[in-house]
Amino acid sequence: MAITELNSYQPLTEQSASQLAISLKIFADGSQLSCQEIGDGNLNLVFRVVERDTGKGIIIKQALPYAKVVGENWPLTIERARIEARALMLQRSFVGDLVPEVFYSDPLLAITVMEDLSHLTIARAGLIKGNVYPRLSKDIGTFLANTLYFTSDYALHPFKKKEYVKEFSNPELCKITEDLVFTDPFFNSETNDFEEELLPDVQQLWDDFNVKLEVAKLKKSFLTEGEALLHGDLHTGSIFVDDQQTKVIDPEFAFYGPIGFDIGQFMANLIFQVISNPDDKETILQHLKDTWIIFSTTFSRHWKESGDAYTKVQGYLEFVLEKSFQDSIGFAGCECIRRTIGLAHVDDLDGIEDKERRLQAKRICLNLGKQLIVNRKDIHSIDDLLTLIKAHS
Repeated sequence: MAITELNSYQPLTEQSASQLAISLKIFADGSQLSCQEIGDGNLNLVFRVVERDTGKGIIIKQALPYAKVVGENWPLTIERARIEARALMLQRSFVGDLVPEVFYSDPLLAITVMEDLSHLTIARAGLIKGNVYPRLSKDIGTFLANTLYFTSDYALHPFKKKEYVKEFSNPELCKITEDLVFTDPFFNSETNDFEEELLPDVQQLWDDFNVKLEVAKLKKSFLTEGEALLHGDLHTGSIFVDDQQTKVIDPEFAFYGPIGFDIGQFMANLIFQVISNPDDKETILQHLKDTWIIFSTTFSRHWKESGDAYTKVQGYLEFVLEKSFQDSIGFAGCECIRRTIGLAHVDDLDGIEDKERRLQAKRICLNLGKQLIVNRKDIHSIDDLLTLIKAHS
């Protein structure tokens, strides 16, 4: 039976993924296909299906009903596949080729068929190798400005905004973020994962109630401020790049939240590179600066087209941008700490082979993360932020 005739969920195999590609008429009957399971994520199966004669390829992604990083004892809803497909299609309407094209989606089977990006490199892997991506900050700044503005109250009729809020309700994946980003790293949780040598630094973090208070405020913002449709997991592992183009992938954590969250997630993942790859420090710092400048100038340009009466009030735009900037700094601090001692680490830090240098980089991340959280309202410009990062790296 063809997979498109199935009426209940079951995980794909390389054989059934190829059958799906044929049944969807993406490839002609009789086409010689090769299929490889290429996913290394925590939540999904990912297959690349290629027509041998032409080299034409597609990606088939299927959500698993559990977290691969933990196993079947951590069940997850496959509803996230519908959210991801819809988010990609909506984002593409705002940013065009900065996200992959979706050819087909099936919420019942939790399948999304999309453009093959295998000719590109995951940004994290490329940056670790020292590759230079001149368009990265311009493209991500544009992605952030367009997706965050055009899904906000400043651009949408209130009925449409509330329709989107309902459509992108994503409680299960939001709970993962609430726990792994905002709670567990700041307490002695079983999910935490760090080297024994870091215990004194971690214990100091857990004992710092000023940090906990500020993280509580940031978590409250994440829980309650539905300002715009977020990607929800915008790190350098969710971005494909080369010298000419950028593609943002994996918005399965998409939901309505505070504008600064996506910005802060991306900032933090650039900060990891500043700390771990000092030879390219100035290039990455420039990416940080350019991302904010492109975001803020593009967002401001869209703002002039808003039909919201209050967007014509002098000072309101500046208030929104300042709040988003300071929020993003705090969220970046949480991400710095989470990726250092929480459940899911990053290769930027864990890939440092020399143990002492790796531990030192992680101590810097912990300390800088605390500074970003606690002092975010004293950082008034992107240059102030870069000065603080330089002082710690």
